[in-house]
Amino acid sequence: MTTVSVVGVGYLGAVHAASMASIGHTVIGVDVDERKLAELSAARAPFFEPGLPELLEQTQDGDRLSFTSDPSAVAPATVHFVCVGTPQRADGLHADLTYVHAAVDSILPHIGPGHLVVGKSTVPVGTAAELAGKVRATGAELAWNPEFLREGKAVQDTLRPDRLVYGVPDGEPGERATQQLDEVYATVLDRGTPRIVADYPTAELVKTAANSFLATKISFINAMAELCESAGGDVTVLADAIGIDDRIGRKFLNAGLGFGGGCLPKDIRAFIARADDLGAGEAVSFLKEIDAINLRRRERMVELALGVCDGDIEGVRITVLGAAFKPDSDDTRDSPALAVAAALHAQGAIVTVTDPQGLENARRREPELTYEEDLTTALTGADLVLLLTEWSQYRELDPVALKELVAQPRLLDGRNVLDPAAWRGAGWTYRALGRP
Repeated sequence: MTTVSVVGVGYLGAVHAASMASIGHTVIGVDVDERKLAELSAARAPFFEPGLPELLEQTQDGDRLSFTSDPSAVAPATVHFVCVGTPQRADGLHADLTYVHAAVDSILPHIGPGHLVVGKSTVPVGTAAELAGKVRATGAELAWNPEFLREGKAVQDTLRPDRLVYGVPDGEPGERATQQLDEVYATVLDRGTPRIVADYPTAELVKTAANSFLATKISFINAMAELCESAGGDVTVLADAIGIDDRIGRKFLNAGLGFGGGCLPKDIRAFIARADDLGAGEAVSFLKEIDAINLRRRERMVELALGVCDGDIEGVRITVLGAAFKPDSDDTRDSPALAVAAALHAQGAIVTVTDPQGLENARRREPELTYEEDLTTALTGADLVLLLTEWSQYRELDPVALKELVAQPRLLDGRNVLDPAAWRGAGWTYRALGRP
């Protein structure tokens, strides 16, 4: 087994570190956030991710996993994973690579010949080539190994990924890098995971291209939802019908409020910006409309709320079910649910938001809203209910029992996950995006 370091133990890094330790490697996690380090050192996940707490407890029992703020601690490792964030820059669409450069720079004095630095962060094409020179100056080599994690399933996606992609240099250095990565991922590869070896640019493009394709598929069905609303069609039946075609597939054809989070929105915007830099902006210009369609869904949900309230939501008590951008996560970055809640509040509604895991993060982002942990309390006396994050407990709500709690039985299903007949049969006014 190998001693590896993981530089940056946020969402990606913490999961990767614990997963690598669980398959037998000795792992040293490094970060500048002392609070996060203290939580992880105590085998507590600093964010909600199913399976991660158990993995942290399992791997720290045998001293295979440790965390520190001292970059020199990476010296015993021979493979160093860079797992820091690349948020959207404040001054435009480009990705902010400050943390990537800082992470690599922090370990340069502590690496040397035979070491491999492995980028996992999502970066614009060309970043690896830019970093490779400074890494090689130490005698070490650079590879790029993009991540494909889904929040809520990150442990599964790390230990049993659907593919591994290596971006490596040409010739013997690339062969050595591939061999080192194969040794790290031996357990994963033994399970039959496909492995693709590519050059730096291709490996960098895989992640942004994949995210852009998924965003395109989501926005396509949401565009069809807009058309269904105008034509009187049902986008859910439409999605079922076209999804049977195996060239299209049913996954990611769930019309509704659209995508959010810390990956898809900023990644497609960074992709647009980088393509413009390379003189290939026209090739991905369609992504601008993909982004616009996605943001338009939030506006449409506010319009639906106004419609069922006769055009005026001033003083209307609205309960929003969901703050996280998706279920099984506490991530509220660019959350459609939270954006809609804030927009309703801005128009005078009395908005209460509830969520099983995301309230603390939501409160930091939108402090003016009212937050309630208890679902029953949140729903009691509501004039309008909006289901905006499809947590299982919201999908399983009993419309008959719920009707006894609210002041007016009106519900907007922002994720198209409820049975309209059941809710209307229980006396509710039910509306959903893209459905009659």
